[in-house]
Amino acid sequence: MIEGTDGVGRTTQVERLRNWLEVQGHGVVETGWTRSELMSSLIDLAKEGNTLTRETFGLLYATDFADRLENQVIPALRSGFIVISDRYVYTAFARYTVRGGSREWIRGVFGFALIPDIVLYLHTDMDSLVKRVIGARGGMDYWESGMDMHLGNDLYDSFCVYQQRMIDEYEHMAKEFKFEAIETSGRTIEQIHDDLRERIEPVVRRPRKVDVSLLDPKALDLKRAGN
Repeated sequence: MIEGTDGVGRTTQVERLRNWLEVQGHGVVETGWTRSELMSSLIDLAKEGNTLTRETFGLLYATDFADRLENQVIPALRSGFIVISDRYVYTAFARYTVRGGSREWIRGVFGFALIPDIVLYLHTDMDSLVKRVIGARGGMDYWESGMDMHLGNDLYDSFCVYQQRMIDEYEHMAKEFKFEAIETSGRTIEQIHDDLRERIEPVVRRPRKVDVSLLDPKALDLKRAGN
């Protein structure tokens, strides 16, 4: 699973990892945030109004995730495929928490999720992120800037405050859930890719079986304890 804040380069790295794994002879299924056939268009429509509450957002994301888990992820794992996810439940955790919501509530909503074999966290700093978003993507949007939270006088100011809070929350989760952190600031796409491959290779080489452990509080405690 590839995690990280908006604009950090996750999608680029997911595509490169998929190509690399397929060349190695692995069957790969790729999934990503709000790509459910059931929910993706509905979420896009709901975001257009710029009036969603954090709870509604969380529940929409959870429904999208549940549909993909049932119809994409679990069937792929049972068939022996490697699943790469562009974002996982931790994105929902971060977005909900930085909006002042309860960590316990949002984690309970996603309590049906499977524990991933590895979470690769693309870390960045605020200066590097701003340069990437403005330079490579051409601008910022309403939700990625946290404009619903009234954090600044304009899109840019709000983006900086919101994304810094997201980075801080990811840092908190990286320690709690033992993410594999990959530094992206000041590095090329190729350097980041090589680092990701180095972390993934031992995981894909070991025998795999479907882990149906649920991401409930007890399972999380075991995961943190390294059991």
